[in-house]
Parts: sequence; structure tokens; C-alpha cells
Amino acid sequence: MEYRFLGKTGLKVSAIGFGGIPIQRTGMEEAVDTIRQALELGINFFDTARGYSDSEKKIGLALKGRRSQVILATKSMARNKSALKQELEQSLRDLRTDYIDLYQLHNLRSREALEKVFGPEGALEGLEEARREGKVRYIGITGHIPALLAEALRRRPFDTVQFPFNAVELEAEEELLPLAQEMGVGTIAMKPLAGGVLTSRRAALKFLLRKPLSTVIPGMQSREEVLENVGLMGEELTPREEEELWAEVKSLGNRFCRRCEYCRPCPQGIDITFNLLMLGYAKHYGLLEWATDRYHSQKIKADACVECGECEEKCPYDLPIRDLLKECRLLLGG
Repeated sequence: MEYRFLGKTGLKVSAIGFGGIPIQRTGMEEAVDTIRQALELGINFFDTARGYSDSEKKIGLALKGRRSQVILATKSMARNKSALKQELEQSLRDLRTDYIDLYQLHNLRSREALEKVFGPEGALEGLEEARREGKVRYIGITGHIPALLAEALRRRPFDTVQFPFNAVELEAEEELLPLAQEMGVGTIAMKPLAGGVLTSRRAALKFLLRKPLSTVIPGMQSREEVLENVGLMGEELTPREEEELWAEVKSLGNRFCRRCEYCRPCPQGIDITFNLLMLGYAKHYGLLEWATDRYHSQKIKADACVECGECEEKCPYDLPIRDLLKECRLLLGG
């Protein structure tokens, strides 16, 4: 395993980290076995979230007695101080630890969200207090919109930034990644397989491992996936693999939402990006129940679409958004 510095934190993290979304759908015993296999093979960075149902509990059980060997990262969608501190306490209990190495503000996706977390009694204030109390060592941000994350970094030099980065979504190379490197901010690449869309798994990961990233965190749910991912270390991306990868990227055409959010705002108030993200989790991650619950937590769902087509006119990738929202409604239940 190769280890890289996580920005200026001084922490050295495995080039391949453990993404904690998929273990939601495995039983406790299999999840624990998978996590321990990852640790034995040199993975020391484990990423999860309050919103990933029982993922924190599974990681906490698997790493019991091994705390000093790992770097734990989790995150919260809370936007105010009191909610953040409640979620942090639950994370500590579920992860069976008295401190978390990296606690992240999860899925910052609007300027309104930024103002809330940065404002008085905001989530950031809660995390700063937790750091002074020794419950959190470092503070990071995550999100799917590179430009917004870059804006957040300019307002405050966070310790890390986590963003989608893969052969389909390379927008972070334009501004966010160079800025993070210049500032000494640790870079965590999520969605290395574009949310499960890319089937050229080996090529997609090898492509990212040669990028200047702190760590890449593919989701893993079995010993076999751990073995396959770790086995890529030291392997070069062959010309044939690269050719096949770009051919697959091209074949995805206009069915993949890159979460640029140019479609906003929807006249009906539909959060198009969120709906298509949940559709992807259900289809490509097998997280139908989880995605359905998240989908139904919205006040305005895909069934509010009147097919005006404004979103499609604004989409720079020519996505058939109306058809995708229909698919979302059919799969996730109206």
C-alpha cells in the first residue's frame, strides 16, 4: 500500500481508502469481515457518515481494539451548532471512540448552506468547539459542486475537501484541485466509479491513483472488492485499458448527471440533482430502500414535474431530464 499526506494535517493515509456507503446493505458479520480485511491489507482511512444508516456502527464494531491503527472520517448534514453536536456525539458512540480524526460538513450544495454553517451558531462553530474539546482533530467539507467547494475553501482553509472525481467528472481539475493543493488542503476523491456507472473498475481506479490526490475512496462491501482494489496498487494503466475507459465514458453520453446544477431553479421547486442522485444510488449501488427513504423526505418530489422542459434547455450535457425524473418517480415511488 502507498501512503500519502492528507494535506497539512500530518496524517499519512492509504492511497486507497474505504468508502462506507455500500456496507449499509450487507449484514453485520460480512461488513465487519470486509472492514477488517481492508485494514489487514493496509487501508487505514475509513470514511462514513451519519446519513449512511448503520455504516458507522459496523465500522465501530470492526475496528474495536484497533483504533490507533486507523484514521476515522465521518460527516454530518447538520447545518447548525446544536444539531451538529448531537450528531457528533452519536458518531462517537456508534464508532466506539472518544475522538474522530476528521469530521466533515456533509454535502454543501448551495450558498444558503454555506451561510448557515459559517454563520452564528452554525455547524462550523460547533465543530470548532468540538476540536477544542478534543473530540475532533480535523475539520473538512464535502460536496458535489467543485466551484462551491472552492468558494468555501477561500472563506476558510479547511483541513480537507471531499468531492466526486472520476473519468466522467473531471471538473475539479479546473479550479478546486489546484486551489486545494496550493492551500495544503487534503483531497479526498469520492465516486471514483461515477456512482457505480463505470464498469471499467480497474481502469477507473488506476486512472485516479496517478492523480495528485491524498486518497481515493471507492465503496466496498465484500472481501473480494477489497482484494481487487488493493491489488491495483503499483499497477500501471495500460494503453488498452485507457482506451476502453474513454470509450465507456463516451458511451455514457447524455444519461449521466454530472451535478453541475445548471438546471436550477426548477419552476416547480424540484431538486433535480438530488432526485437523479437518489436514482443513481438505487440503480447502481443497490440501495433502493435507503434511496427511497431519502427521496420521500423531500417536500417536492419528481411527480411535481409538469414537463415544461426548462431544465433540459439549460442542461449543458443535453440530459433527457424529464425522462429521468419519470424513471425516478417509477423506481422510488412517486
